[in-house]
Amino acid sequence: MSKRKPLILITNDDGYQAQGISSLIEAMKGLGEIIVFAPDSPRSGMSSAISPSLPLRARMYHQEDDLTAYKCNGTPVDCVKLALNEFVDRKPDLLVSGINHGSNAGISVIYSGTMGAAIEGCVFEVPSIGFSLCDFSPEADFTSMAQIAHRLAAQVIEKGLPKGVCLNVNVPAGEIRGVKITTQTNGKWVNEYVRSSDGMGRDVFWMTGNFENWEAQNEDNDEWALARGYAAVVPVKIDMTAYDFMPELKKWEI
Repeated sequence: MSKRKPLILITNDDGYQAQGISSLIEAMKGLGEIIVFAPDSPRSGMSSAISPSLPLRARMYHQEDDLTAYKCNGTPVDCVKLALNEFVDRKPDLLVSGINHGSNAGISVIYSGTMGAAIEGCVFEVPSIGFSLCDFSPEADFTSMAQIAHRLAAQVIEKGLPKGVCLNVNVPAGEIRGVKITTQTNGKWVNEYVRSSDGMGRDVFWMTGNFENWEAQNEDNDEWALARGYAAVVPVKIDMTAYDFMPELKKWEI
């Protein structure tokens, strides 16, 4: 690998053949040398899962100037860990994950394999960004998302990110009115399962659900921005310590 150009690691949770990661690869071209390390099949909803009892395998599937691409049988975080431990000869200047098919705004950040990979990059002190397009359609248009990804990636390569901080970027489908720096929306998923039956008449449960927004009028959060046609950029911290509660907790008789 060249020592002269920035090194960019790309992964996702929709698998190496997804339209989103192909768009992200194209968006990163020209910014540096690229290594792709992505799951060999969809791994959505994996969050920060790893595979401690599964032997990992990786195989190169494409190579061209400034681009080497591997597929791996692990989770998104497995891909990041394996790439950084065994397949790169220097720390990347940037890790980008996605482009996910579907939103990872609000509480979805803790379930997302896309963001799990970005957070893992953050653990390795690699400036990291997760990108998601709020469109599940197989014909989703990633053009505007890719343009935002290119501009933001260039900024992060130049300026870096604080230690322990990565970015969660969600973009609405359709015309983009602009980009807003936002907070994570306070809310949760409700009515999460639909009951059905298998061929033997036994209950089975299919995941579905609706997002219940607890602060719909808060103009500073990501769901508010997305609903009005803005891309939302949320800085995410890997330190989950509730510092404001520590003084009270220390008073408990434990």
